[in-house]
Amino acid sequence: MENNEELNVTEAAAEEVKVEETTAEAVEATEEKPARGRKGRGARKQKIETTEEKPQSEWTERVVQISRVTKVVKGGKKLSFRAIVIVGNQKGQVGVGCAKASEVIIAIQKAIADGRKNLVTVPIFKTTIPHPITGRSGAGSVMLRPASAGTGIIAGGAVRSVLELAGIENILSKSLGSKSPLNAANATIAALKALTPFSEVAKKRGLSMAEFLN
Repeated sequence: MENNEELNVTEAAAEEVKVEETTAEAVEATEEKPARGRKGRGARKQKIETTEEKPQSEWTERVVQISRVTKVVKGGKKLSFRAIVIVGNQKGQVGVGCAKASEVIIAIQKAIADGRKNLVTVPIFKTTIPHPITGRSGAGSVMLRPASAGTGIIAGGAVRSVLELAGIENILSKSLGSKSPLNAANATIAALKALTPFSEVAKKRGLSMAEFLN
């Protein structure tokens, strides 16, 4: 009997040991699962999206005026917006764009496209213009005069925007007549378009640039 009791005790102890082992294995498994999950989340966080930077355009756009326009149509009034934008690369090319649309953003985009279609090449001589000139557009006129280094751009409003984006650094100007930004900008463009570079004048006279400037 005693031997049977001892066997039962040993079997019970062995069963307890097995239960402890299985519980320990279950605890280890449950501890490993969240650790794997954390590693997965950490791996996701470590992923860095690399985006290629777009090259910056050399063209600069400047909005001069945005006005609200109403048009009388059958049944009432139609509201739209007009945008005037100056486009230039500050290297001797500049243009004025004007467009209308039912939304401001669309009007600006259309004006930028119109300005790039109507670019003018400006002959720049030593950061200024070659000679005095006056441009006219509608009822407005703009007078431009060359200036020495350090003078800066003596202008305001739309005239200043056109001269800055054209790449001129020293110049004197005076806006006469109409004060409309569109007339002032178009008059400035007309004046810059009519400028004659020194190289053409020297060629017509049969002189070199050094002889012509002296």
